[in-house]
Amino acid sequence: MAIDLHREFPQDPAMLYLNHAAVAPWPARSRDAVIRFAEENARSGARHYPQWLATEQRLREQLKTLIGAASADDIALLKNTSEGLSVVASGLGWQPGDRILISDQEFPSNRIPWQALATQGVEVSAVSLDADDPEGALIAAMDERVRLLAISAVQFGSGLRLDMQRLGEACRARGILFCVDAIQAIGAIPVDVQQWQADFVVADGHKWMLGPEGLALFWCRPALRSKLTLHQFGWHMVEQAGDYDRQDWQPASSARRFECGSPNILCAHALSASLSLLLEVGMDQVSQRLADRVSRLQLGLQQRDMQLISPPSPDRRAGIVTFRSTREDTPALFRRLTDAGVVCAPRGGGVRLSPHFYTSDSVIDRLLAVL
Repeated sequence: MAIDLHREFPQDPAMLYLNHAAVAPWPARSRDAVIRFAEENARSGARHYPQWLATEQRLREQLKTLIGAASADDIALLKNTSEGLSVVASGLGWQPGDRILISDQEFPSNRIPWQALATQGVEVSAVSLDADDPEGALIAAMDERVRLLAISAVQFGSGLRLDMQRLGEACRARGILFCVDAIQAIGAIPVDVQQWQADFVVADGHKWMLGPEGLALFWCRPALRSKLTLHQFGWHMVEQAGDYDRQDWQPASSARRFECGSPNILCAHALSASLSLLLEVGMDQVSQRLADRVSRLQLGLQQRDMQLISPPSPDRRAGIVTFRSTREDTPALFRRLTDAGVVCAPRGGGVRLSPHFYTSDSVIDRLLAVL
């Protein structure tokens, strides 16, 4: 690989960073992009604003490539995953008795927006994923009252990776909308929203995409854009966004209709730089290198009599390895790792480790030595 990963990730050598499922460190190129943007802004203000908008458009094109979308016009840039899911939850017309399926392992972002619909008589059912066939359990729960399946492609605690294509086909066959929280998938594994047959896909950029907090992608199937009732309005979401004197207006025909106000240009520069790294390496290569690191971690944990909470099968995992010790409780284990410089997280009933494709073997071996 021609890219100098040591230069791209000049991390503190005393630190073992295994927390990309929470907040990822930026590559050097993203740091440099923000510095350049800040210096330009300090010198010239918004003199070169058209160039900033070109960077934002480049980001849309990069995201289109990353998720297999048909057009960059299908992608909105929102603040975070919660906002994107809330756009769906508040935009669909619900009837008392409608059901929404989620799993029993969802992060609050993919639970609370749906539970908030209880005031409209909407029922949220959490399906257990503990069965040998978690997709089968979700499909079995799809009765005639289910309007939408809202599921994470990869569960944040256990790291369980679901078969999105199978779920998408089941939803399509039953006329059920399919909404995917892909924050633990995009940037870690190859994603194809069209192959998934998804209707909505949402993901923040600050985890596996190696970007900043404060910017997320929201992909909506084109046929459904106009069916989501808008609840946020402003100058940026109209069709003729640059015509400030125009009195009549209509929402943009593209996914920009979901972006009510001024774009987050600073974060757009950073995330675009981060995605340039992933796309230069190639997601097939990123995914394979990450899978190798996860395998190294899992084998080392098993050799040290640690109990894996994450599924061991390669087709059931992305970048998360969650485990517990048979000899000490999880809070004590987490404190011991943190004191040794390991950056990880207590999640899913154990300690969650999440390397990325650039994580060196020495980082993993040092972590295993601590254990």
